[in-house]
Amino acid sequence: MSSYLIDVSNFLLRWLHVIAAIAWIGESIYFVMLDNGLKKPKAEEDRQKGVFGEMWAVHGGGFYHNQKYATAPDKLPDDLHWSFWKAYTTWLSGFALFIILYMANPSFYLVNPNSPWEWAANLSGWQANVVALLFLLGGWVVYNEMCKRLSPNMERDGLLSVGVAVMMVLVAYLSVHIFSGRAAFLLTGAVMATAMSANVFFWIIPGQRRMVKAMKAGETPNPLDGKRGKQRSVHNTYFTLPVVLLMISNHYSFAYTNDWAWVIMTLLIFAGAVIRQYFVLMHSGQHKPAYPVAGVVLILAAFAVGSPALAPATSSAPAQAGGDTASQESGTLASDAVPASPLAQVHAIMQTRCVQCHAAQPAHAGFSAPPAGVVLETEAQVEQQQASIQQVVASGYMPLGNLTQMTDDERATIATWGN
Repeated sequence: MSSYLIDVSNFLLRWLHVIAAIAWIGESIYFVMLDNGLKKPKAEEDRQKGVFGEMWAVHGGGFYHNQKYATAPDKLPDDLHWSFWKAYTTWLSGFALFIILYMANPSFYLVNPNSPWEWAANLSGWQANVVALLFLLGGWVVYNEMCKRLSPNMERDGLLSVGVAVMMVLVAYLSVHIFSGRAAFLLTGAVMATAMSANVFFWIIPGQRRMVKAMKAGETPNPLDGKRGKQRSVHNTYFTLPVVLLMISNHYSFAYTNDWAWVIMTLLIFAGAVIRQYFVLMHSGQHKPAYPVAGVVLILAAFAVGSPALAPATSSAPAQAGGDTASQESGTLASDAVPASPLAQVHAIMQTRCVQCHAAQPAHAGFSAPPAGVVLETEAQVEQQQASIQQVVASGYMPLGNLTQMTDDERATIATWGN
């Protein structure tokens, strides 16, 4: 029953997370479009009132006239629209999902037993949870300090952009070497998502509140509040597409199980940023096709890095080992047994190493249903999943953490299956 409740919580939290993220990102993209698409007001009356720019639009059968004031209007309304709850809800629901899915089974989902760093490979479950939390916190602290030190007055934002780009390369590299592949992609996205939400919570909204308070009091607001809020909003804009991609990456093992996963991740992050740049410029009337072309090139480069290598030639000894095990269990000598077919050998391995989770009714306490809906109880089901099985087993991603202790010989049997 507890596994079922966990699945229900996962289902509903994921739904909430997606809805909140769509609302937040959609609103963010809209305001970036509006801000970059403003034109000088045509009416002298509007210019005298302090209107900085305006946009006319048609939507849903009606016409809209958006105006942006450079200074406060004569009377600032009390019912201002504030954009923050969508950001907070997105982060809180995402963190809750991370707790349920990853921190509840850290040895299964966070620990990277194949890490080249011994300390990371030998992390216990609670230690992996602590390291993951410190990773998120550290990402925000480093990013925030870079913003404050490299461009405190928003006069060196170009240098800051380079610094943030270098930081994300390091985050990708560290995450892949510390955590399991799927968690590494998620945590890299979570570092950016945490920075986005924290920008709203610590800088954008407080700055806007100070500006509104000063305007209502008839005082001149601090211009740095507006500039700083703009700076952090711009960063959030370029984080958006990479974060969305990394959050859905857990469905595509070719990326996070690759030996060069951090390179793939970096290429995709930069691809999302340059594609976003194209749309930002397009809203202001500038069409720069070099940006989407560069984005496509980076995506193709990522796919090239992630393409599966040809399986190495191996002897038939490992395949025979699977037959020996099966025949010994039946009480006969291997030399007298008829060698099992490759499919039968792989099916036997699945029965020993995989069906604890990949069964219609999993025996593993952490699952009330088979992960990703993949069931491997029969030879037909195993054969149907051949490509996926060979990919995740060859990469070492499955079994997760190798908790069922799949041997190198068994991996070789799976790799040569069908060759």
